[in-house]
Amino acid sequence: MKKDPNKVRNIGISAHIDAGKTTLTERILYYTRRIHAIHDVKGKDGVGATMDFMELEKERGITITSAATYCDWNDHEINIIDTPGHVDFTIEVERALRVLDGGILVLCSVGGVQSQSITVDRQMARYKVPCIAFVNKCDRSGANPMKVVDQLREKLGHNAVAMQVPIGLEADLQGVVDLVTMKAVYFDGENGENVRIEEIPDHLRAEAESRREALIDAASMFSDELMEAALEGEVPEDLLRAAIRRGTLTRELTPVFMGSAYKNKGVQPLLDAVTYYLPAPSEVENVALDMDRDEAPVTLESDPGKPLVALAFKLEEGRYGQLTYIRVYQGTLAKGDTIMNSRTGRKVKVGRVVRMHSNQMEDIESIPAGYIGALFGIDCASGDTFTSPDVHYSMTSMHVPEPVISLAIKPADNKAQDNMSKALSRFTKEDPTFRTYVNHETGDTIISGMGELHLEVYIERMRREYNAEVITGKPQVAYRETITRRAEFNYTHKKQTGGAGQYGRVAGWMEPVADEEFVFENQITGGAIPTEFIGSCEKGFRSAMEKGTLLGVPVTGIKVVINDGQAHSVDSSDMAFQAAARGAFKEGYAKANPVILEPIMKVAVETPAEYQGAVMGSLNQRRGMILGTQDEGEMCVIEAEVPLAEMFGYSTDLRSATQGKAQFTMEFATYRQVPKNIAEELIKKAAEKKKAAA
Repeated sequence: MKKDPNKVRNIGISAHIDAGKTTLTERILYYTRRIHAIHDVKGKDGVGATMDFMELEKERGITITSAATYCDWNDHEINIIDTPGHVDFTIEVERALRVLDGGILVLCSVGGVQSQSITVDRQMARYKVPCIAFVNKCDRSGANPMKVVDQLREKLGHNAVAMQVPIGLEADLQGVVDLVTMKAVYFDGENGENVRIEEIPDHLRAEAESRREALIDAASMFSDELMEAALEGEVPEDLLRAAIRRGTLTRELTPVFMGSAYKNKGVQPLLDAVTYYLPAPSEVENVALDMDRDEAPVTLESDPGKPLVALAFKLEEGRYGQLTYIRVYQGTLAKGDTIMNSRTGRKVKVGRVVRMHSNQMEDIESIPAGYIGALFGIDCASGDTFTSPDVHYSMTSMHVPEPVISLAIKPADNKAQDNMSKALSRFTKEDPTFRTYVNHETGDTIISGMGELHLEVYIERMRREYNAEVITGKPQVAYRETITRRAEFNYTHKKQTGGAGQYGRVAGWMEPVADEEFVFENQITGGAIPTEFIGSCEKGFRSAMEKGTLLGVPVTGIKVVINDGQAHSVDSSDMAFQAAARGAFKEGYAKANPVILEPIMKVAVETPAEYQGAVMGSLNQRRGMILGTQDEGEMCVIEAEVPLAEMFGYSTDLRSATQGKAQFTMEFATYRQVPKNIAEELIKKAAEKKKAAA
């Protein structure tokens, strides 16, 4: 570690599935001499890419967990996190972006801006991560990087500007023209490791000049000096780079680079760009909340001498106990230090500090501000803040989406029972989008997650890593209930069975509310319900909302107002008012026309144009609503909204309908009311299940 914070870059690589993130990371590691041989995702040598170290990742050729590594380039230290592309593992992307300072948005030169690129871009915007774009796969048939630059502007609203022009395309891709230096860059040698700089080929000169004009125009918006220089016709390289950097850091300009990671072209200029245009930790404003001063925001300084503030963003169970990935924002975290977990207030001593390179680690003495590292033997939850004992700051946590799909599982035998419990306790700790609970009516263990693949991977991991064979039930959709009209309630809970009685009356109304799960309003005047029991009423309503009366699933989107009630000087108690509120909820709920809501997924199918009709038919059959279609050369992208309940097994159907040539992605869009006939069926099934369980 060189410990010069201005020469550190913490970056993430994000993209749509199969855009080539892991392949690009592999090349980056090779050119920076972190690894000495290139292994491809699903490569013929069977080794698999360095960052896909999990056995399952190698087999499936997908990234499941984000992996961290670091390398040196041009005297800069680059910490990289490779993230999964599949939307089921979106939490991995969220937590990576939470701690990174800059990102590389990888796009496919044929597919362009795909559905997952939009999601990733939204996530980057949420954490205000500046990014540069890399148009990969320029060697593929149908490649059109300049069209992708246009799509970045139109679909994502980026002020995207080409930094390079490709020399040849598809099979003839030879190199790129750098529009800053106005030189042609070629990549020689077996693995493209020798960079050769030449003059721009004549046939590309006119195009390069016009694109450079556009680049200078876009960059001069961020520098008056550059504008003056451009008017005089002399643009120095460093002035142009400084202006592009200024625009990139404020997220007002997105420089676009191009090449083909698989064919070893264009990766070194991209690494140069990371050092030129992405921010050092000190250039990013990070804010913590001072818990001793009523959560007043405090701007952190990336100064190793200041009190420590660090965020634990990922947990992993390793051979030597829990491994906690940590990003230090201020101060220095050293071996032997005593640090405080600001959530629990507990002080802990730091035992072992390491730096990660994929699944290997290297022991180090300390992690200074601006760096990412990992700790051993610290018990904490994902998202906890660690500080020096003399300050009490907390970093804001990350966005955790709600799971949309559930599955009942049971162990195959007694031995598997223990192992399954161990596995579940570890997975729920590591992944906040993976939840588990026991259904008290059926006694089943239920696991919930972000999609079929998400749950499938965890079941497979239980089998491999914990030797726990489990039997799975059918996937269940996370339905919700809500009300559609205002209804009043006036309920008295009265019980006199010898000894102290129970008495409470609660009156008011409930009505639907948008974008909120539950709103409670107290309009009681004159002490009709004594103040000490108002909290009991709210608690009673909340507990009643855990199970609706139609399917027994959680109720959402309700505002409850209480405006009258009655108490008894002897018989009223916390318990009595909780029971009265539950009774009042049931009374009002039945009158408020309750309905069932189901998760609707945004589905994007990429298919050869000849199968467009078949794919649209298959989506319509599944109650899908086609939002639009787009022709992308020989391929066609169909976007639709489809209820999750209809999407089970779709990958098999899609494969058979298109001879395996189409692929789809889906992500949660919204909750919407279930059609009446389907709701009736669901209620009938739920009643039968309840009867069978009784």
